Amino acid sequence: MTVFKTFLKVLNKNKFIVILYSVILLFFGVSNMQTQEENTNFISSKPDVLLVVSDELEGITKHFVDYMEKHTNRKEIEESVRDDALFYRDVNYIIFINDHFREDFLSGEQPNIEVKSTGDYQASLAELLVNNYLKVASVYQKMGFTEEEIMQNIDKTLEKQVVMEVTSPLDTDQLEKVAFYYNFLSYSMLAGCVYIICLMLVSFQNEKIRKRTIISSMSDRKYNRILLLSNGLFALLLWLCYVVLSFILLGEGMFSRQGFLMLINSFLFTICCLTLAFLLGTLIRSKNTINGIVNVVALGSSFLCGAFVPMEWLPNFVLKIAHLLPSYWYIKTNELLKTMEIINIESLKPIFYPMGILCFFSVFFVILTNYISSKRRNIG
Repeated sequence: MTVFKTFLKVLNKNKFIVILYSVILLFFGVSNMQTQEENTNFISSKPDVLLVVSDELEGITKHFVDYMEKHTNRKEIEESVRDDALFYRDVNYIIFINDHFREDFLSGEQPNIEVKSTGDYQASLAELLVNNYLKVASVYQKMGFTEEEIMQNIDKTLEKQVVMEVTSPLDTDQLEKVAFYYNFLSYSMLAGCVYIICLMLVSFQNEKIRKRTIISSMSDRKYNRILLLSNGLFALLLWLCYVVLSFILLGEGMFSRQGFLMLINSFLFTICCLTLAFLLGTLIRSKNTINGIVNVVALGSSFLCGAFVPMEWLPNFVLKIAHLLPSYWYIKTNELLKTMEIINIESLKPIFYPMGILCFFSVFFVILTNYISSKRRNIG
């Protein structure tokens, strides 16, 4: 009880900086949420496709381009901003029809096509259109028809096929917003916990407080447990603030089963942030180093793990490094949930593993904190 009262006194002494920092984090979270809403709120009956044609526009090449223009919304985007266009969902699918496409096709080889995709359901529809065309064309080419006959038969075959429409029971646009909000929460929660909890623990490093703790009969484990639970109250309050804010900003999206599971995932991540911050607070001796620690831990994790930049845009070597960080497993779970149409035990198996990794990190940080704390006390 004495430790808890001391914690409350330290928290009260630093209440203004605690409130200020929490408000700043909430402000950035809301600002990024609004930015995401403006950039990705995309609704269309046809996928938006960019066709980059390097081959001569004649014969089967022209026929393929005409087919795609008929079934998609063709976009014209400058080369320098193509990747940005994908990121902001200005285009769902980019098709590169390279040199010798027509020549390779007529000779029976695999046509030279490269693609870039946003990975959403609109991009899947564009991919389906491309694959259908190439498969049908390949069949007629192997049957020995002339180029003109191939194009005529493609038209007849594809016109007879049932019109396919990609539908989903998910409100994909809403779940995208929920996932973005909770992905960004990884930065806000980690930064908030590390900064405030380290500030609290550094205050407990005061020489008088430390000496009184050392000569007391209280064990290190009990002392750390009380401090951890005390700091846990702050982490819980911060998490509740973000949860309440998510219901205000996202509305119906949070009442879905996917939204509820993201909420549980964020709670597990909050515990992980708490234990990590507690470990760092045990190591830090000076308040002057806290800002640097926050920048390295919170910003570094956010850039590497997909909080600021979607995972699909990160290089493979970056994602391999990110596997070592709790934020990666937290965001990976959110990314799986936002595309999960059916919720049952079988479909949830892929998210149990990353959630389990978060729990492992939390336990590991607690054990490491107790070990370091006991070693320091023995030295003292």
